[in-house]
Amino acid sequence: MSVKIRLQRHGKKGKPFYWVVAADARAKRDGKFLEKLGTYNPNTNPATIDLNVDAAAQWLFKGAQPTDTARAILSYKGALLKHHLNGGVRKGALTQEQADEKFAAWLEEKENKINAKSTGLAESKAAAKAKALEAEKEVSAKRAKAAEEAEATEEEVVEETTTEETPVAEDNTEEKEA
Repeated sequence: MSVKIRLQRHGKKGKPFYWVVAADARAKRDGKFLEKLGTYNPNTNPATIDLNVDAAAQWLFKGAQPTDTARAILSYKGALLKHHLNGGVRKGALTQEQADEKFAAWLEEKENKINAKSTGLAESKAAAKAKALEAEKEVSAKRAKAAEEAEATEEEVVEETTTEETPVAEDNTEEKEA
């Protein structure tokens, strides 16, 4: 029986959510599987991946072949590295403690990169929001200034019309007196 490590699609239309599974190569994409190894959510930034690295390395040792996307996910989470280090332990090139130390160091470095990306995204989002707020304040100030100018010109027009009407009213009073 040929085993593949592949993605099984779940979620609704336009919002995919995947399970990473070990399945018989002849099974349907969303059909029967042997073991669920983790989940993959591409809708978040950065993508959320939960993976049982030990189980994935065990399936790789048994000869399971990952698909291209599953291989990228396994590489990203370190399952392929763990499989490689376990091969070195089996051959006697490394001890289990050395392999665990190397894997832990790699995981820490990877976690730092992910955190840096998350903070960078948050900072850029905050900067964009601040920039939009400044632009909105400028537009608001321009509108307020334009409204003040419009009120000032309107008051001038009203004053001009009242001064023009006033002499006419005075002429009427002079006529009545005469």
